[in-house]
Amino acid sequence: MRITITGRNIELTAGIKDAVNERLSKLDKYFAPDTDVNVTLSVEKERQKIEVTIPIKGHIIRSEQVSSDMYVSIDMVEETIERQLKKYRTKLVDKKHSAGTFQEEFLDADIDEEEEPGEIVRTKKIGMKPMYPEDACIEMELTGHDFFVFRNAESDEINVVYKRKGNTYGLIEPEM
Repeated sequence: MRITITGRNIELTAGIKDAVNERLSKLDKYFAPDTDVNVTLSVEKERQKIEVTIPIKGHIIRSEQVSSDMYVSIDMVEETIERQLKKYRTKLVDKKHSAGTFQEEFLDADIDEEEEPGEIVRTKKIGMKPMYPEDACIEMELTGHDFFVFRNAESDEINVVYKRKGNTYGLIEPEM
């Protein structure tokens, strides 16, 4: 893997670079040697953030982790990417996708049945009383979820509100 590290509002010390290279080198077993890995480290107030982006033939594997300690963020991002790769491998093997970016050993390894993506483990029925998007945002906050499905009182269509970065909200409306 070719790891490119950039920094925003942070001095990239040898220790930080070594920590990133050491932790992300654990992903070498998954990727071909010519795979590019883009790492961006940034600091905003007390937030130590790392973003890792790995472009792979039509897909992007990406993780962003924030904590009060950069080394903790680095550890968390590697674990997240490893989980994503195991799920992605299942899709590659199931759908016989082109897998030139990955190591053969990774693709040939046995897939744990527990990692089966898309398995529905719980079904929930909800009442869909009409409400305005602003009210749906309040309901979403009260339930502690990142999204909320509701019937829009103005259009009588099913909509979804969701949390965005920076304490903002998004609204998904059906297109007819």
